Amino acid sequence: MIPSQRIILGAGLAILLLITAASIGLDVKSRSDAAWVNHAVEVLKKISDVRLQVSRAESAARGYEIFHGNGFVEEFQASRSRIAPALADLKLAIRDNPDQMALLEATEPLLLRRLEVAAEALRLRASGDDDGTKALRDRAEGRGLMETLTGNLERLAGGEEQLLASREADSRRTGIVLLGIDVIGALVILLLVLMLTRESQRTQIALKSTLLETTAANQQLEAAVAERTEHLVTAHDELRLSVNVLQSTFRSMAEAVLVIDTEGNVLLSNPAAERMLLHRTGMNLRNLRALSDVFRGDGVTPLESDELPSVRVLRGDAFEALEMIVRPHSGNNARHLMVSGRPMRDGQGGISGAVLVYHDATSSRETERQLHQSQKLDAIGKLTGGVAHDFNNMLTVISGNTETLVASLKGQPELQRTARLIDDAAERCAELIQHLLAFARKQPLQPRDVEINAAIADIAKLLRPTLGEQIQIETVLEQGPMTSHIDPSRLTNAVLNMAINARDAMPNGGKLLLETHRVVLDEAYAQANAEVRPGPYVMLAVSDTGTGMPPSVQDKAFEPFFTTKAVGKGSGLGLSMVYGFVKQSGGHIKIYSEQGHGTTIKLYLPPGEGTSEATAAIAPQAEGGAETIFVVEDDTLVRNFVTAQLQSLGYKTVAAADSRAALQLIEAGQAFDLLFTDVVIPGGMSGRELADEVAKRRPGVKVLYTSGYTDNAIVHHGKLDDGVMLLTKPYRRNQLAEMIRKALGGGGMAAG
Repeated sequence: MIPSQRIILGAGLAILLLITAASIGLDVKSRSDAAWVNHAVEVLKKISDVRLQVSRAESAARGYEIFHGNGFVEEFQASRSRIAPALADLKLAIRDNPDQMALLEATEPLLLRRLEVAAEALRLRASGDDDGTKALRDRAEGRGLMETLTGNLERLAGGEEQLLASREADSRRTGIVLLGIDVIGALVILLLVLMLTRESQRTQIALKSTLLETTAANQQLEAAVAERTEHLVTAHDELRLSVNVLQSTFRSMAEAVLVIDTEGNVLLSNPAAERMLLHRTGMNLRNLRALSDVFRGDGVTPLESDELPSVRVLRGDAFEALEMIVRPHSGNNARHLMVSGRPMRDGQGGISGAVLVYHDATSSRETERQLHQSQKLDAIGKLTGGVAHDFNNMLTVISGNTETLVASLKGQPELQRTARLIDDAAERCAELIQHLLAFARKQPLQPRDVEINAAIADIAKLLRPTLGEQIQIETVLEQGPMTSHIDPSRLTNAVLNMAINARDAMPNGGKLLLETHRVVLDEAYAQANAEVRPGPYVMLAVSDTGTGMPPSVQDKAFEPFFTTKAVGKGSGLGLSMVYGFVKQSGGHIKIYSEQGHGTTIKLYLPPGEGTSEATAAIAPQAEGGAETIFVVEDDTLVRNFVTAQLQSLGYKTVAAADSRAALQLIEAGQAFDLLFTDVVIPGGMSGRELADEVAKRRPGVKVLYTSGYTDNAIVHHGKLDDGVMLLTKPYRRNQLAEMIRKALGGGGMAAG
């Protein structure tokens, strides 16, 4: 090799060494830039974690303020406990950035203060301190802190995003420079080749060929590196997105999910598991079993240790919807759970752990229980209504004849006292039947718009002498006009019955509280309480400080003849009558009770319809008359009794045992002034249908109905049809005389 070639080769080698050194330095810098980019991404994630925990704590505090659920308190405390570790991690990550560190240290006291304000709001709401809650809300301190806190966190994130953008730009510039150095190196090689060609044609051709091959290889390598880099970035982004989606889905699931190892250690849990089961990552299920009693779905049979879901699934069993009830020893409410389990297996098929999914069916089971209870009460009501008609027919005869017997025995005091005892017993039977009809929702109501506050104030005055001095009566009435469309006399009876029950539950005295409020029952409440229609209601609450009721008593409180009082102290019809009145009025009733603390019964009554109905005074009428009364009654005893009573009052009578016989007499030309018919009669027509047929033949006919069980012939939606007069069985002679005169005077017409 000639000296000039050595010089050229030496110079070229030196230049290539310099280019190689520069490339190595730039490659090191590129790796450093990538590390800083990853660091910025990690800092942004830690800032996001802090913001997420703060947002969860804020949401839990707001949720508790709206729904008052203990689960929101637990979620708030859990989020609050995670904020300090998250802040510590964030401080450690940004310790190399003084500006960011200063901003975080300025933000930390604001964050802690915001949590203290939220915790104070929870405490005030839990203790029922409405004034304190309102004062705290009026200061709006929490909102201002949250806005400043959110702004600072956004500034932190913004600063890191700027650093991320800057570092990514540095990385790109380094790549460009590195590419430039490669190009320069190629150009230097080309130049060396050109210089060497002057020395030797053969060397020139060889070097040119080598240069072309090297350039092609470099281009292929650069293309491959670029393609590989693009694929790695895309794969990394897709992986991060997939992880975020899976984490979000896992954390937002309503079902509790536990992943356990073969020893029962919880390897992974979602927030629902922490709320529902109080289980979280790091706990051991075997240690937790001692904290609760676990039963099968019937709530009675204990679940044996080898039947527990975690034991079964680690044995290799896979199951769906295993039903069990968990009753914590802490006194918290029992939970009705549906559990599904799947074992996890390793590459050799051995069990390496398990996945358990818990669905909380407590609400749905409670709804089923309420529906079953409502259906049971409806069935009892139908049975009650079915027998009321025959009982009232018999009581009509007994009461009427006993009344006559009492009056005729004035000269025989001993026999008269005996007759009075029979009369009193018949009256008591009539009252019991009326209570049963109230429970069965078969009493004919006469509702009108009632100003609830005024009515409750009047009832409270009535209660004071009834309950005695040892019972303190208080009223809390919502201000403003508040009307409900109900029968006012039935409302008075209902409140009186509840007040007497409350008095009996406070043998040593106590406080009775009457409250009224306007409320709206939403779709969620309607779904959780069978037979409730969502919408506005007038709520009347009757509360006492008595002994309270256990759940077993609450379930049967509305059943007729159910009572916890001593024999002879109560009939067990008080609350059943209240239940029937509320249901027949289109309302809803709910019992809240805790043993040793008292009971609250809430009546949700339909709101007023906007019209008031004035009750016209009934002018006194003469006891009897000379008109002809057409009596239609299928019961022979009652028919004979009624005709005898009417004849004793001076009326002429015509009688028929069913609708067919009555129509035959009318078509034959039988004259009469008033049709007095039972509602439920044989012959193919009801009393109402008979009256309508008679009205077609004799327009303007006057009608008086009687019944011991109205069904729906003249009563619709719990209210007597317009223009209809009804004499309810059993009735007295004076009641019969008064209603007959009123009907003859124009009070009753055939069609309403």
